[in-house]
Amino acid sequence: MNTSISGRVQKHRAALREAGLRPVQIWVPDTRRTGFAEECRRQSLLLQDDKREQETTDWLETVADREGWQ
Repeated sequence: MNTSISGRVQKHRAALREAGLRPVQIWVPDTRRTGFAEECRRQSLLLQDDKREQETTDWLETVADREGWQ
């Protein structure tokens, strides 16, 4: 039995594939990067008085499921 880390990872991935899943790599913004929070704030302020953005926010508030969240 292969008990190395790479062996366990291979076995786990094989089981996931057998279950009909496939790996997908997703690149997301690095929230730790210098300036990230400032850029979020800048973009948010651009939408502050946008009517369509308010409609979207209102809709999200309506459909949000917060059960179990603190």
